[in-house]
Order: sequence, then C-alpha cells, then structure tokens
Amino acid sequence: MKPRTFLELAYFGIKTVILRRQEPLMGSIILTDRCNLSCRHCAVGNITSVIYPYIQIKADMEKMYSDGIRILFLYGGEPFLWQVHGITLRDLVIEAKRMGFLLVNIVTNGTFRLDVPEADLIMVSLDGGRENHNYIRGDTYDTILENITDSISDNICLYMAINNINKRDIETVCQTAKSLPNVKAISFNFHTPYPGTEGLMLTREERKDCCDQIEGLIGEGYPIFNLRSAFPYIIDNSFRTPCHQCIVMENGKMWTCGRCIEIPNLCSQCGFFFAAEFSLVFSGHVSVIFDMLRTYLRYL
Repeated sequence: MKPRTFLELAYFGIKTVILRRQEPLMGSIILTDRCNLSCRHCAVGNITSVIYPYIQIKADMEKMYSDGIRILFLYGGEPFLWQVHGITLRDLVIEAKRMGFLLVNIVTNGTFRLDVPEADLIMVSLDGGRENHNYIRGDTYDTILENITDSISDNICLYMAINNINKRDIETVCQTAKSLPNVKAISFNFHTPYPGTEGLMLTREERKDCCDQIEGLIGEGYPIFNLRSAFPYIIDNSFRTPCHQCIVMENGKMWTCGRCIEIPNLCSQCGFFFAAEFSLVFSGHVSVIFDMLRTYLRYL
C-alpha cells in the first residue's frame, strides 16, 4: 500500500472513530446484472441483463468520490461483460484512479481474461475444489485457474462464499491460493440467504467450525485476507448493521451497506465479512483495528 493511501485511510478511520461519524469510505458500483453464469447461490444476476450507460457509471463514480468514498469496488453480474462504445472495464478502473480513488477493485467470476494491472485487487470467485465449485457455478473451474495462471497481473485475490455445499473445501481453496504465484490472498464470505437461496445457509455451529478452521489456517501462514479478531462477531452476527461506511450504487440508486437492506431481516443473517469488519473497525474495536492494519499492509 502506498504511504499516501495508508495515511488517508488512517486519517479517515481515526476521525470516524473519535468523532463517531458515519460518512462512507467504501463504495460498490453495479455495472450490470448481466452474467454468463447461473450460480446456485445467486439471486441478483440476469434480472434485467441491462448494461448500464457509461454516462451513468461515471456519474455514480463522481457522486461517490464527492461523498468522500476512496475505496471502490466494481461489480456485476459479471463486470467484464460491461462495455459501452468501446469503453471497457479496464478503462473504468483507469478513470477511477484518475479521479482520485485510493483503491479500485474488481469482483469477477474469473471466466474472462484478468489483465487489468491498474486494479488494486481483482477478486475472483472460486467456490471450492473442482467438484463443488463446478456444482455451484457450472463447469468453469479449469477455465478460471487457466485465466489466473495466464494473467499478466499479480493483483488477484480468490473470493469464496462458504455454504453448506462447499464448507469442507476451505483448506483446499487456501492451498490453491498459496500455490498460484500471482494470487495475493483469499477472502471468505458466508452465504447470505437471499430469497430462494435459504437452503444454502450455514447454522451458527457450522459458521463457528468454519471460522475455527480459517483461524487455524491463518496461523499456519496461509494468505487469508480476513480478520480473525472479527470472527466471534461474524459467527453470531453481533456486529452493527447496516455499516454506514459502505455504500452500493446501481444505475443511480444508492443503498447504505448493500441492496439486501431492503429485504426484511436479511441484515441479521449477513455473511459479508467486509461489512462486518468495517462495522467493527469504525465502531472502535481496537483489536479489529490493529488486525486490519496488519492484514491490509501485508496484502495491499
């Protein structure tokens, strides 16, 4: 992480904790809900299949930046499907950097070439070993690993949503992350039970077993981009929701924390580790703050 980036993020954190402010820091823009896959756990893909206009995406980025957001995520659907009049996802990353965003990240299913070296992280979904991943996402495992191996970028982070199908594949995916030279780390989430996907959610005991395993793997030196100090709160969903430091925009509409805020009771079953970690950091949990500093300085 560049010194300027670290200092600006540290200043924001200190100001937020001491003054108990609720200004956003991390923003996600949905470029399109169009996707080339139909994953078992997804409830938000291919609802409209609209590619949002470049003018709208640029306006969303400008709005976020003017509101003080400095960490940007570009999502889909599948964001690599976004292209308007020859303007590509890579062009958006370059433009976001030019605007002044400190960290610009992409979240993708990994089935397209991953050559966006300007991004700080390209988060590639890998939901288990070959068998379970392909059961959840279709026959894409080998394509994803080939795209990772062939990428000119070394800014890739694997991204696994743990559910009751792949919960025994945590160590397998960690071993995969460790074996690929251009993969920096792996980040975990738990499945958030959007309507129609409730059957994939984990029980509290299953969440605890998974967190215990992830904590052990961190101790063994696996490159894991999660904060073990946050695990007790994630297990019990006892962190403050919604997280006011996180914003999502889609086609000009804005939500605090995430689109799931509109679904009754879903916040209480949130599985997004980032939302929990940011909520705890900006609530002043000292152990989580120091854990985030150590982890982010190592992998960003």
